[in-house]
Amino acid sequence: MSPPSDRAYATACGRLASALGISQASARRQVDLRALREGMRSSDEKLALAERMLTETEASGVDRGDLLSRQLVSLASEEYFMTED
Repeated sequence: MSPPSDRAYATACGRLASALGISQASARRQVDLRALREGMRSSDEKLALAERMLTETEASGVDRGDLLSRQLVSLASEEYFMTED
């Protein structure tokens, strides 16, 4: 994967990645796929899309970091469960 050529686009994808709790490459991939579905090709349109996706994520009110933390905690009934190799 080539590094982003536009600094503003990379920054917007980085902010989106932080809000979603994912890597910057994954956030960029999500923006690129959505831009492709919506027929956007220019970097200005992709930048606007990334910022719109960030606004939508923040407006949803879901704390993605907290959600991930809760998913990583084991259940009390499975606390000492161990599988064999």
